[in-house]
Amino acid sequence: MIKNYFKIAFRGFWKHKLFTLINIVGLSIGISAALVIYLIVNFDLSFDKSHKDSDRIYRVSSTFSFQGEKGFNGGVCGPLAGAIKSQVPGVEFTAPFFCMSSPNVFVPGKKGVPVRFKNQDNVVLADGAYFKIFTYVWLAGNPENALNKPDQCVLTSDQAEKYFSGIPYSQMIGKVVTYDTIKTTVTGVVETLKGNSDLTFHDFVSYSTATVTANKSLSDQLQLNEWESTNSASQLFFKLSAKASPVHIEKQLNDILKKASPPRAEDKGNTHGFLLQPLADLHFNEKFGIFDFTPRVANKTTLYFLLAIAVFLLLLGCINFINLTTAQATQRAKEIGIRKTMGSNRQQLIVQFLSETFLVTLFAVIISIALTPLILKLFTDFIPKDLKANLFHVNILLFLVLLTAVVSLASGFYPAIMLSNYKPALVLKNQASSNSSKTRNAWLRKSLTITQFVIAQFFIMATILVSKQIYYALHKDLGFKKDAIIVVQSPWKNRTTGKNQVFLDALRAMPQVEMVSIGGAPPSSGSTNSTLVTYKDGKKEVKTDVQLKFGDQNYMKIYRLKLLVGRGLQMGDSSKSVIINANYAKILGFRNPAEAIGKTLDHFNGVKSLQIVGVAADFYQKSLHEPIKPLAFYYGTSRWQTGTFHIALKPETAGGTEWKTAIAAIGKSWKQVYPDDDFEYNFFDESIAKFYEEEKHTSTLLTWATGLSIFISCLGLLGLAIYTTNQRTKEIGVRKVLGASVSQIVTLLSTELVLLILLAFAIVTPVAWWAMNKWMQGFADRTTISWWIFAASGMGMLLAAVFTSSFQTVKAAIANPVKSLRSE
Repeated sequence: MIKNYFKIAFRGFWKHKLFTLINIVGLSIGISAALVIYLIVNFDLSFDKSHKDSDRIYRVSSTFSFQGEKGFNGGVCGPLAGAIKSQVPGVEFTAPFFCMSSPNVFVPGKKGVPVRFKNQDNVVLADGAYFKIFTYVWLAGNPENALNKPDQCVLTSDQAEKYFSGIPYSQMIGKVVTYDTIKTTVTGVVETLKGNSDLTFHDFVSYSTATVTANKSLSDQLQLNEWESTNSASQLFFKLSAKASPVHIEKQLNDILKKASPPRAEDKGNTHGFLLQPLADLHFNEKFGIFDFTPRVANKTTLYFLLAIAVFLLLLGCINFINLTTAQATQRAKEIGIRKTMGSNRQQLIVQFLSETFLVTLFAVIISIALTPLILKLFTDFIPKDLKANLFHVNILLFLVLLTAVVSLASGFYPAIMLSNYKPALVLKNQASSNSSKTRNAWLRKSLTITQFVIAQFFIMATILVSKQIYYALHKDLGFKKDAIIVVQSPWKNRTTGKNQVFLDALRAMPQVEMVSIGGAPPSSGSTNSTLVTYKDGKKEVKTDVQLKFGDQNYMKIYRLKLLVGRGLQMGDSSKSVIINANYAKILGFRNPAEAIGKTLDHFNGVKSLQIVGVAADFYQKSLHEPIKPLAFYYGTSRWQTGTFHIALKPETAGGTEWKTAIAAIGKSWKQVYPDDDFEYNFFDESIAKFYEEEKHTSTLLTWATGLSIFISCLGLLGLAIYTTNQRTKEIGVRKVLGASVSQIVTLLSTELVLLILLAFAIVTPVAWWAMNKWMQGFADRTTISWWIFAASGMGMLLAAVFTSSFQTVKAAIANPVKSLRSE
């Protein structure tokens, strides 16, 4: 019986080759999308699932609200860890850590010559509690005392083998590892975490190392006594006891903050607080980020969006199948009548029709499996780099089995019920179904076709809007110059040796360099540094979280930051002068920026007070996702405030190579000054463009989804057009004999299609507007949702559909009526 079902199915496929091909192509596109998206979603949802009691592990993050503007930071103030250990019951382990700034690592080599490993990322300060919170397998050393003293370090197995290849882990204990100038002793080796994890640290230096006098610069970065400074590099995890309430613990943390830094009446509406972030949320919360060197934060909204694309593309394929199968139903009516007369019951017919659908779906799945590696390669920039497509993994095989079953039922259930319902007495008299049944089937096909057009037009509208917003973000005046500026980070260990000044002088002497500045991060960057600043005018006191930028007298000139009033920074201003932005001046209550000149800001990032000497125009400190925040510039002098060179190049002539020559000269000077360090640089405008990588990926996905949805819809439309014109062949012949022109016949055959597209347009427009408006809320500054987006989408879909159907309608209209009426 089963063999007979498959034999009949293959005969049917061969007889209706075009319709079978349309169904297989439509389903294979949807299944390919579903498979690739399943791989991505499953990958992102699998992060950090291996840690014991992971549901009790939290990160403490910081939240800010000043003058109605909200801010978020994955870091915390330095003293919080100590306060939790002594004042908060219910916390089993507290693990502060600090992300070190890519140190050079030195290990003993042969004949006493140290081996150097340049710019190692994922190096952190941590204490022993870290390994009590997160589950690691110890290969050597004692976890109880591995990081309980200064100048100790623990390595992961991969890093240990990199530093000390060829010796057992047990013999690595006691080896010396130097991080820039910090000499440590290896006290433990742990197995590198298996599976997907954001905890990619591989060098752990004891946290107490920062308290050693010789490491004062490191201690200054941790700001262990500053409650009003927050650095994203300084983070804190803890593990709650089994019965502890996260809500209660969070309240206790904020109570500690209020005692240490009590709010004033003048600060009404301004808040600084702590938020408990579950470990499971870490990989997805882009507001707080993960760690300073983590390249990728997943986005749950994007994952849901991907799932929606997969569902829609699958739905389009299923709609094609249902439409084409029901449209051809009358051609199988006699077959069904004979089968029922010969004794087949309805259940057997349903199984037969579902088996045919299963075969089509199975072919589509096989094609999808073959296409998946190509799709993953095509979308390399979007797909997580660590994603491995093992298509024969048990989870993926189960997913494919489930997907095959669901698609088979979704596509084949209604056609099977409808076909098996024919009455043999009627179909053998060429009365396959009643008029009401024909009307019901026609309305079903129209409804499904409208659904296809709704989905396709939604994708078109979304694609246009996202592209418009990206263009707006990349071409908007952000308040600073971003072209022809190179940013270079100096080696950490050389920032106090005078070498930075030597390199600075070399840059200034280059003919291709217009101007040079040394300072901190560029005007707009991914890093965040802020501090609470107090302003008193005798009557009121205003405390505000202020973003900090550091630079010398050329910093504002290079980036062409506009000075509204006052003067720029000068040599010797490091301990007495500051420039604020217009936003901060407004928050302080000054109606005219000039009123701020001469006023004093207190408790300024470790400096007791600084005088305002200028007010600069506002500019965007990050992407357009975030609003402009209160900001201050001052002339920093510490290592982390003077480690970045900002190099403005002279304009390049058309087709010239001046910039290439300049970069080569800069690299040569770098090697002369810093012979042990690699020369690395980036163009500032490219850094700005990276802010919108997520949107670019979304745009790429939408473009592909739009193209595929239009393609699938048009495939189905072509199939329906072929069927409809075949059914109306004699009608068309009669009309031509009676004098109808080709254009009149084409219009007749296309009128219903146009009406369906217009109805779909009326349905999708308000839905698309609502969805677009919700997406645009993620930008503090955004483009407008213009009317032409909807008009262009509707017209584009109409033209694509009419063009597709015209292949068949024009062919039918120009056919010789003698052939269609020959039997009459």
